[in-house]
Amino acid sequence: MRIKGIFAGLATIDVFYRVSEPPAKNQKIAAQSQEIFIGGPATNAAITFAFLGGNATLVAAVGRHPLSALIKEECRNFGIYLVDLSADSQEAPPISSVWVDAEAQRSVVSANTGGRIIPPARVDTAALAGASILMVDGHAMQACQAWAVAARAAGICVILDGGSWKNGTDLLLERVDVAICSADFLPPGCSTHRDVVGFLQAVGVTKIAITHGADPIQFVFNSGSGEIDVPQIEAADTTGAGDIFHGAFCFHYASGCEFEQALRKAASIASESCRYRGTRKWMQGDPERRSRFIITQEPTKS
Repeated sequence: MRIKGIFAGLATIDVFYRVSEPPAKNQKIAAQSQEIFIGGPATNAAITFAFLGGNATLVAAVGRHPLSALIKEECRNFGIYLVDLSADSQEAPPISSVWVDAEAQRSVVSANTGGRIIPPARVDTAALAGASILMVDGHAMQACQAWAVAARAAGICVILDGGSWKNGTDLLLERVDVAICSADFLPPGCSTHRDVVGFLQAVGVTKIAITHGADPIQFVFNSGSGEIDVPQIEAADTTGAGDIFHGAFCFHYASGCEFEQALRKAASIASESCRYRGTRKWMQGDPERRSRFIITQEPTKS
């Protein structure tokens, strides 16, 4: 039976432009190429989880707008079960504009869920049944909180994708077991990464990792701590690497890897994804690619 993971949060439509450099103020430039992908932290993580062989469920506001069909089609393509938080909404899903320059660095403008009307979420207990892991990204915060409460009550591990501090994150953290945060995640009163670790431990988070792009990952669990070097590659595009990291971590951690081992595997996969343009091309081409990312045994989790 495939491991089951649930990913609650943001679904977007991402329009990618390949440019020599981002436009200056009042400047109009021509893109070298354009592509459209389905994105958002929870969505990209769910797709990665499914690609690696997991049974993924996405909990996100999608709705009935014509553009929403793109998100639903992507879920079907990857065999992802969708729990739509705004199934009757005619509002367009969030759209992101992503510029990737000649140095593979990206700039993003996104509406996220700001200003959207999302009905109060009800947890789909049937979708929750049999899950090993729930990842929440803090977008659609009320839904993330509701699913985290239900998951914790069911004995399901709750993982936070801490991209940044959001209103309601304090309540969400009360149900979080593992926090994987970016360097931009700074709770109130925190100015250093040491502060962040202390804050998270004080509210009961037992396993913590802080990512720094291509620089080493800092991690803390129980009484141990350390750093993990990120594989250095020639990057073509760093877009979505953090989301892919989270999805890969969830897959390997739910499969039985120890915390540090799952982080290492996730770092390897996220780095590999940066060799390719966009957030999907790393999955394509080589038919043996997926098999190289799958663990062959299930070690005991610490």
